[in-house]
Amino acid sequence: MPCFGALEAGGTKMVCAVGNEDGKILERISLPTRTPENTMPEMLAFFQGKDLAGMGIGCFGPVDLDRSSPTYGSILSTPKLSWRNFPIVQRFEQALGVPVGFDTDVNAAALGESVWGCTQGMSTSIYITVGTGVGVGVIINGKPHHGMMHPEAGHLFMDRRPDDPLEQGVCPYHGNCLEGLASGPAIERRWGRKAQELSGCDAVWELESYYIAQAVCDYIMVLSPERIILGGGVMHQPQMLPLVRREVHRQLHGYLQGKGLDDLEHYIVPVSLGDNQGVMGAVKLAMDACAERGGR
Repeated sequence: MPCFGALEAGGTKMVCAVGNEDGKILERISLPTRTPENTMPEMLAFFQGKDLAGMGIGCFGPVDLDRSSPTYGSILSTPKLSWRNFPIVQRFEQALGVPVGFDTDVNAAALGESVWGCTQGMSTSIYITVGTGVGVGVIINGKPHHGMMHPEAGHLFMDRRPDDPLEQGVCPYHGNCLEGLASGPAIERRWGRKAQELSGCDAVWELESYYIAQAVCDYIMVLSPERIILGGGVMHQPQMLPLVRREVHRQLHGYLQGKGLDDLEHYIVPVSLGDNQGVMGAVKLAMDACAERGGR
């Protein structure tokens, strides 16, 4: 059975893995995200010599997914300045000599869940991660959605709750967007402590659920997904999923009924693949890149 390289490239860590066409992860390491000069040699050393059929990369963004673009496969205007305009796909192609599939990290995670996880068989689904940042992966007709570029739904503009003690969201681009108001850094700025230190403070999580539910309602109205997955460090708080479901029900106010909306426990769900949905999605990107190369 052929093996495929998989990279979940995040702003904090790079998860490198090898998997097979059944989605089984055979080997996995995590490296800190430093500069390309430091991090690329470490990643390539992991993958080289493993007889890979292909490579898949799910990467923090924004990224260029337009195959007709001269900068296809590059990281674009990321706040991580040393990675800005870095041609990550080209570097892996040159070093490994195999087809490389490429997408955003959240699209890869959504794809992993769609192929091997809790959204199998569904045409339309979304994966939301709430942590240091907020990202949203979108699957439409069973494939990651790109459109003009790719979804940046973590920067959806929010209606700030009037009693929010944080007067301005932490996003340097938009202020009061979802990432600016609901990310881990926003929680820390608002309350003066990290999220994991606030587990017993009801007001923290009620406000957090208000913003996440507001975004979820917007995604439901616009994309009509068959299931919504919530992941990321903030969602490790066990009270969050019930709070978000309750708040989604309240904010929808009965406008939409039936389908999954009458059973939010099975409509708004946690990740089903543990910490592997990103690299498993990258394995699928690698498989698709190989199939595309073989069909040319």
